[in-house]
Amino acid sequence: MTLYGGIEAGGTKFVCAVGTGPEDIRDEARFATTMPEETLPRAIAFFRPYAEELAAIGVGSFGPIDPRPASPTFGYITTTPKPGWAQTDFVGALRAVFDVPIGFDTDVNAAALGEHRWGAAQDLDTFIYLTIGTGIGGGAMVEGNLLHGVMHPEMGHIRLPHDRGLDPFEGCCPFHGDCLEGLASGPALESRWGGGAESLPNAHPAWELESSYLADAIINFTLSLAPQRVILGGGVMQQTHLFPLIRQKVQTRLNGYLAVTEISDQMDGFIVPPALGQRAGILGALALAQQAFHS
Repeated sequence: MTLYGGIEAGGTKFVCAVGTGPEDIRDEARFATTMPEETLPRAIAFFRPYAEELAAIGVGSFGPIDPRPASPTFGYITTTPKPGWAQTDFVGALRAVFDVPIGFDTDVNAAALGEHRWGAAQDLDTFIYLTIGTGIGGGAMVEGNLLHGVMHPEMGHIRLPHDRGLDPFEGCCPFHGDCLEGLASGPALESRWGGGAESLPNAHPAWELESSYLADAIINFTLSLAPQRVILGGGVMQQTHLFPLIRQKVQTRLNGYLAVTEISDQMDGFIVPPALGQRAGILGALALAQQAFHS
């Protein structure tokens, strides 16, 4: 059987796997994301025993990245704020060892592809996957294709209304301060409230503010891309009491403007958690490998 390799390259950890899908993971490894000269060789070493069996490798990476095959910097992590990783030739390091097709995209586009192949978006062709965790990122599929343009979506860095009387927090994004990521990521919660998402009780005022920012973002993306579904993953969304708060705010703030059943009457099915859970990223990387092999 043809095997595929997948790398979920996160800002805090790498996950590497070999297999064909959710029911067939032959091997898997997790390790901390340190510096490129240490982390990339660890990923390569994981795949070496399978070199003769691998048909392709898929990489879903933290970014920003260059996913354009015709670009001279295709396969690079580019202007990331993560120390030591800016302008890293990720795909080049893999190609130097493995003579197979390599699929390369953002971690959130990969997760979106995984959910489309095996999860909460199997019946859809236009949807959004947002991850809310250490950072905030968004992947999108539009009419059956992952969304790319001059680069890839950077949904975590949109600007939102910020009432400084209600929320005087300046934001924690090193580039933009109070963008969506700067206001609503895991580090923003911790900086503002002195504890991580998992440490804050359900009744804490943090959640009204968090759900408000996320609802505003979802409304912007819904009005821009008209998705059939919005999937919310990432560590912060493990606090599942956020879902009804977000749904209620989205519906109230849209104020009946989008008269489509999926939004007006089926909000529980419009804003949903990933069916693949925390496996969406690595399974999406395997799906990227399959896509690269067949393209």
